[in-house]
Amino acid sequence: MAYNFKTFKSRRNTGSSKWGAMVQSNPSLPTDIIPLSVADMEFEVAPEIINGIKKRLTDNAILGYERPTDDYYTAIINWMSKIHNWQIQKDWIIPTGSVVPALVTAIQAFTNFEDKILIMTPVYYPFYDVINFTHRQVVDTPLTFDGENYQINFADFEKKAANSNVKMLILCSPHNPVGRVWKKAELEKIAKICLANDVLVVSDEIHADLLMPGYTHIPYATISEEAANNSVICTAPSKTFNLAGMKAANTIIKNSYLRRLFNDQQNRRGDGGMPVNILGQLSVQLAYSKGETWYHEMLTVIDDNRQYIEKYIKENIPEIKVLPLQGTYLQWWDCSGLGFQNEVELGNFMKEKALLFLDDGYLFGDISKQFERINIACPRNVLEKAMYRLNRAVQDLRNS
Repeated sequence: MAYNFKTFKSRRNTGSSKWGAMVQSNPSLPTDIIPLSVADMEFEVAPEIINGIKKRLTDNAILGYERPTDDYYTAIINWMSKIHNWQIQKDWIIPTGSVVPALVTAIQAFTNFEDKILIMTPVYYPFYDVINFTHRQVVDTPLTFDGENYQINFADFEKKAANSNVKMLILCSPHNPVGRVWKKAELEKIAKICLANDVLVVSDEIHADLLMPGYTHIPYATISEEAANNSVICTAPSKTFNLAGMKAANTIIKNSYLRRLFNDQQNRRGDGGMPVNILGQLSVQLAYSKGETWYHEMLTVIDDNRQYIEKYIKENIPEIKVLPLQGTYLQWWDCSGLGFQNEVELGNFMKEKALLFLDDGYLFGDISKQFERINIACPRNVLEKAMYRLNRAVQDLRNS
């Protein structure tokens, strides 16, 4: 490989929110333990991005107000075309600080107080927050789980979408935390139901680039002309290129009326003039224009890590079922076979016995209290140590 995905670097005392939360919970942890929770990577950012930022600061040491350049928009357009076969136009792109604030802007722009918003649970927990904090109402349409895979319960989804107070669906595509990459037929059915009931689709596609072999992400806006005009697509290079701290994202809206409402709301919040800072803008441009080789190598590493954990747990810890990972770098574990009575016992076991700092399943919804989410975007030796600790803890559990 041309890039280094093997080096482990401690992020203790660097301001990392993921690491800080782990250390705060147990300051006496051994120094070689890392959190496998929050969705940022333990890989160094592509050197093309780092070197490009260094060059910008060396060549031009002025950090004044700046707006995205044509090169910025061209990089996004070319990436979406090459990676996702999605042809977009410059004026569809609205720079936003990050995806979660974009969701808030969309909710405030397109719904009113006490309107209802659909989500498919278990789901990324800030979805609950952005709905509740904006004084809208969560309507939960749970995914069905057959013990192996998750599917959309279309009967329940259609029934709830038909409620006249439901104004929006926040779609997670690919789905976090269950790792599903939605098929075209599934997205078409979502579009048909939402169009029939005048439900706007806001699609969080931040994990769109992170696909396992054999899977293809379909941007929701490519389903049909009607779907494109009834949707708001939230994107960012932050997960793909480990740039979350740069606070740079893009909301893509084809419908000019929806785009105007979104822009107006962003301006009302004071974010319209310069929503993405200078280096955030540059990181987006560099990632999409210079980072493709790094990106493909990173996907290979993630897939290797996925296979390693699947094999290890199947052979050594059959009490845990690792669900098939189709997209994202976040594995979803069914831990019900460990026999804990509730989510507190499970979480305590992972943190105190296995010394694993994961995201507990209850965070994503009440239906996933016996699950854990693990971030596998880290060097292999880190995962090997984690699996050893988990195996040892489970053996002790069996013997207790």
